[in-house]
Amino acid sequence: MLKYIIIDDEPLAHEIIEEFCSMLPHLQLEKNCYSAMEATQYLNENTVDFIFLDINMPKLKGLDFLKTLSNPPKTIVTTAYKEHALEGFELNVVDYILKPFSFDRLVKAVNKVSETQMSKTVSKEITSETSQRFFIKGDKKHHQIDLKDLLYIEAHGNYTKLFLKGEMIISHEKISHYQSILNEDNFLRIHKSFIVAIDKIKFIEGNRIFINESRIPIGQTYKSNVNKLYNT
Repeated sequence: MLKYIIIDDEPLAHEIIEEFCSMLPHLQLEKNCYSAMEATQYLNENTVDFIFLDINMPKLKGLDFLKTLSNPPKTIVTTAYKEHALEGFELNVVDYILKPFSFDRLVKAVNKVSETQMSKTVSKEITSETSQRFFIKGDKKHHQIDLKDLLYIEAHGNYTKLFLKGEMIISHEKISHYQSILNEDNFLRIHKSFIVAIDKIKFIEGNRIFINESRIPIGQTYKSNVNKLYNT
């Protein structure tokens, strides 16, 4: 069952999305939100698998709202404005559908959510069980990575740098890709630009994590994640 909420200031939009989603038995509506602020309050206290998000809302626009979330759910943008599509995909939205949309178009978008959820589950099982190796594409080669050698990952625009024992490899994947496939028990997102291997941490001092000779910043919104390492 995939849980979702609708964020849109137009009641008619809620009715249409609800009607279409009611035909899909694997979906469950959790909340109707009529502003970004209402959605923020709900998501601070609850988790969902994905959201339907309108762009043109009063006070706080949809994409600006998405930027405020440190770990946003999968997002399907529903809007009458096609000119924001590029910005939406830069924020890793799953799909961007234009109003008015058909039932078939909504189903296509929801299927993308289902595929990413399944991929995430399978990837985490692979990482936690088989465990210790995977390939990444970089520098026109496919590099085999041993997770035991991975120290930390740094976002670098649309790329990432993987720092290993004795070398650094540039990957063509975004940091969000690695967050989705790496086991949360072994790797921790500590900043919008950094994921670290928990067992490679030498010590934590102030707002920095030290791994070998590297000083890695802790982002304010991720500080609670780090605190859980020693406040258990």
